Amino acid sequence: MNNKFDALKDDDSGDHDQNEENGTQKDSEKEKNEKEKNQGSSRKKSVVPGPAEHPLQYNYTFWYSRRTPGRPTSSQSYEQNIKQIGTFASVEQFWRFYSHMVRPGDLTGHSDFHLFKEGIKPMWEDDANKNGGKWIIRLRKGLASRCWENLILAMLGEQFMVGEEICGAVVSVRFQGQNKLQKYQNCFVNTRIYSCFADLLSV
Repeated sequence: MNNKFDALKDDDSGDHDQNEENGTQKDSEKEKNEKEKNQGSSRKKSVVPGPAEHPLQYNYTFWYSRRTPGRPTSSQSYEQNIKQIGTFASVEQFWRFYSHMVRPGDLTGHSDFHLFKEGIKPMWEDDANKNGGKWIIRLRKGLASRCWENLILAMLGEQFMVGEEICGAVVSVRFQGQNKLQKYQNCFVNTRIYSCFADLLSV
């Protein structure tokens, strides 16, 4: 007849195995939760409004690009040529960038300023832009700075009231003395955007 202590020993070893299995499951769940937490953190906005600042509905990023006229540009070289200036999430953060930037009217030829929602690159290959369109307005020399400022302030202030349809805006300076304002959107162009565009720029 088996010793009763042997039976207890067997039972204890079984519990020990079960405890080890439970511990392993808890460790794997902990690792999974930690991984999901880290992934969630990486999806968060990179910039947030500071204390007592006035948040914008969307975060935006300023970009700058310049190219040599007459030289063909591939999508790869164009992407390499775009320089990110900075991202902002509040009215105050916007003015910290904008007040130190050169005005479009003072830029040299074939230079562009871009202002796009955070996470959207100012190029057609970006998923947010590739199925969309853009408005282009050509301006006489001397009007670019005022019209650019009016446009981006309206965009940041959600004056167009078209939800997520607008992706960003671009001002392009060219040697011929003629400048362009461009507004990118992610779906079909509508009359509301045109109407607001015309009112803002008095065109």
